Amino acid sequence: MTSLNEFGITQRWPAKDPSIIQLYSFPTPNGVKVSIALEEMGLAYEPHLVTLSDVDVKSDAFLSLNPNNKIPAIIDPNGPDGAPIGLFESGAILLYLAEKTGKLIGSSATDKAKIAQWLMFQMGGLGPMFGQLGFFYKFAGAQIEDPRPRQRYINEGKRLLAVVDKQREGQDWIAGDYSIADIAIAPWLGSLEFYGARDVLCWEDHKNAVAYLKRFLNRPAVQKGRATPARPT
Repeated sequence: MTSLNEFGITQRWPAKDPSIIQLYSFPTPNGVKVSIALEEMGLAYEPHLVTLSDVDVKSDAFLSLNPNNKIPAIIDPNGPDGAPIGLFESGAILLYLAEKTGKLIGSSATDKAKIAQWLMFQMGGLGPMFGQLGFFYKFAGAQIEDPRPRQRYINEGKRLLAVVDKQREGQDWIAGDYSIADIAIAPWLGSLEFYGARDVLCWEDHKNAVAYLKRFLNRPAVQKGRATPARPT
């Protein structure tokens, strides 16, 4: 019988089946990357809802797995060296799961390098910049009278969206075949609707990106992954 007792997080979010991957997450653009990947790869997993409130993400239990206090995080009881492994950072988890299964990572060294390249584009650019856009356009930053911070992220959001739109020209997915790069990028494109920022970024003018997001959202695994873990009612 697999035991995850060495992971303090399981004291607060106990595993019903410790023999399968444990996912600690919330359905944000970063959170759903991992649940979508798990669904696409056909891996058995158990989701645990970790809210974004300090009582959860800054609890001793969660910090024992992710000292950076951000979702998502996982525990894989069947780690690569024959022992359980805990991981945080959505990009690192996507790479780990892709290498574990051999899925959504390409079939050659060149494929893998190009997929990793676009994954890093999301991790270092698209996600952080769209997140800041949301803060300054919809949330507390929208109350700041100085227009310069908001305009900075609007301009950068437009630039990054144009990059995605151009890369999608003539192909269905961002790096050739469907991959973890798409699982990383597309949820952040979807965040623009939540932030109410589509119009300010001229979303409808980016026909390739629009078609790309629709194609992504039509995938059954994406639909299930986006709703996992279920939000509190």
